[in-house]
Amino acid sequence: MPLEPRYLAAEDRYDTMTYRRTGRSGLDLPALSLGLWHNFGDTSPFDTQRAILRRALDLGITHFDLANNYGPPHGSAEENFGRHFAADLKPYRDELILSTKAGYDMWPGPYGDHGSRKYLLASLDQSLARMGVDYVDVFYHHRPDPSTPLEETMGALASAVQQGKALYAGVSNYSPERTREAARILGDLGVPLLIHQPSYSMLNRHIENPAHEDPYDGRQSESLLDVVGELGVGTIVFSPLQQGLLTNKYLAGAAPEGSRAARSDSPFLSSGALTEDYLGRAKALNEIAEGRGQTLAQLALAWVLRDTRVTSALIGASSVAQLEDNVAALSAGPLTEDEIAAIEPLAQPLA
Repeated sequence: MPLEPRYLAAEDRYDTMTYRRTGRSGLDLPALSLGLWHNFGDTSPFDTQRAILRRALDLGITHFDLANNYGPPHGSAEENFGRHFAADLKPYRDELILSTKAGYDMWPGPYGDHGSRKYLLASLDQSLARMGVDYVDVFYHHRPDPSTPLEETMGALASAVQQGKALYAGVSNYSPERTREAARILGDLGVPLLIHQPSYSMLNRHIENPAHEDPYDGRQSESLLDVVGELGVGTIVFSPLQQGLLTNKYLAGAAPEGSRAARSDSPFLSSGALTEDYLGRAKALNEIAEGRGQTLAQLALAWVLRDTRVTSALIGASSVAQLEDNVAALSAGPLTEDEIAAIEPLAQPLA
């Protein structure tokens, strides 16, 4: 049986992708980065994963985002990425930005969750082994842990950088106030806070809001976007398509078979989200998208990228076609002021 030809990345891979500076650092990220939260665990076809990763790099997507518990099962997304990396991507390591995280439940007992130095540094070592790399470019604390001193958690991130196991430190899901304090602590340790990874979409605008309720820190008095802008911290947003609600998938008012909303085991989206309020706004947004020659998903991505403080948006993909459709969002040009004004009353939290 003949061996499969070695993967060679497309020579024109940098010609069409847009790259944006990460805060006031020297690092550029692609406007769209590939998240491996879904579709890269052991329940997803391995060959499809491989095709998506190859096509992503061919399209100029240089940033792949993981976490220790991505799967299912936990760890399997990193393990599968490691196999793809060894087979296809290793020659391009210096052209790639790889990130991983720790902060949610990963293994049993008191040392496999939250924000202790013990957990974070042990988890990073495990992630590096699963991925088959010597370092990651960004290591994040995945969520706040009010039960652990922030000095300990940030000290672990700083140690990861100082040990050469990560090039940069990041946080995810942190409140504005906690982000400001994390940046101060890291700065005192000589390791700048590079980037914050919050959720953000037309239907989830909490990072714009200076007066929202944070589950960890209570009432907030600052906007996260204002804080990261002031501090020179980059922002990479996850769930810009609101778990699929900002796509054409549900415009008919029902959850197609096999979709996330149709699965009874999905913790992130259910058919109960397909309300009249949602359908009315989604159809109106889709009309705006069609006026731009875009799909609803493409419009949603263009919308989160309208703010220059947003460095990149994380997209997921279950197929090469879906990946290509999302990347095509960049070809229509930025939203106009009139288009942003038309979107504004529709881009609000669902009732």
